[in-house]
Amino acid sequence: MPGLVLAAVLCAALLHAAWNAAIKAEPDKLRAASAVTLGAALVGAISLLFLRAPLPASWPFIAGSAALHLVYYRLLAATYRDADFSHAYPLMRGAAPVLVALANSGSEALHSAQALAIALVFAGGAVVCVGGGLHSSRRTLGLALVTALVVAACTLVDGLGVRRSGAPAAYTAWLFLLTGFGVTLTGPRRLRGELGAYLAARPLLVLGGGIATGGSYGIALWAMTLAPIAVVAALRETSIVFAAAIAAWVLRERVGPARIAGAVLIAGGAAVLRLA
Repeated sequence: MPGLVLAAVLCAALLHAAWNAAIKAEPDKLRAASAVTLGAALVGAISLLFLRAPLPASWPFIAGSAALHLVYYRLLAATYRDADFSHAYPLMRGAAPVLVALANSGSEALHSAQALAIALVFAGGAVVCVGGGLHSSRRTLGLALVTALVVAACTLVDGLGVRRSGAPAAYTAWLFLLTGFGVTLTGPRRLRGELGAYLAARPLLVLGGGIATGGSYGIALWAMTLAPIAVVAALRETSIVFAAAIAAWVLRERVGPARIAGAVLIAGGAAVLRLA
C-alpha cells in the first residue's frame, strides 16, 4: 500500500476514535450522535458548493448508505449507553473488517500478506475485547455485533458506490447531507423538539464531531478507490489502538496488558499492509 494512502487512513482512524469518544462522553448518547451527524451534514452542504456532482450510477449507493447510517447511529448510541467505550468500541470495529473481507472475497482477491494483515487486525481486536474482560450483558454484546454488521454493510455499499461516483468528496458530502435530513425526519419527537437548544449549547461537538466523522469516512472512501475495500477496512480499524489510548487518558477507563497486546497485534497488521 502506498505510504500516502496508509498515512491518510491512519489519520482517518484517529478521527473516528475521537468522535466516537465524544459521543460516549456525553450523557445523552442519541442527542450526541444526532449532533455529530447534523454537523457532518452542514459540512457536507457547504462542501457541495465547490464540488461537482457524483455520477448517476452512484446515487442508489448513496441513498442506500444513508439509510444504513441512520440505523448505525441509533445502534451506536444504544451500545454506548450500556457499555464502556474501551469495551464496546473494539468489538464493534474489530469484527467489521473480517465481515467485509468475507463478503467481498468473491469480487476482490487478496494475496497472502493482505489476508495475514486482516487476520492480525481481527486478532488484536479480539484480544482487546476478550482479554480485557468484556463484562457485558447479552443485550450489549448483541448491539455491538449488530452494529458491526451494519458497519460492514456500509463499508461494502460505499466501497462499491464511491468507485462509480467519479467524485469521492462529493459522494461523501451527499451521503452525510442525506443522513442529516434523515435524522431530522425520523428522530424521536422529544429529540426533535429539544435538539436545537442542544446543538446551540455544544458547537464544538457539532462542528468538531461533524468534521471528524465526515473527514474520517471521506478519507476511507477515497482510499477505497486506490486499494482493495477489505484492506482499507482492516487498516481503518487501527482506530482500536487510538480508542484504547483515549479511553485510558481522556475517559479514565482501565487499560490493562490485554489491550496493550491487542494494540501491538493491530499495529503489526498495519505494518504488514504497508509492506504488502
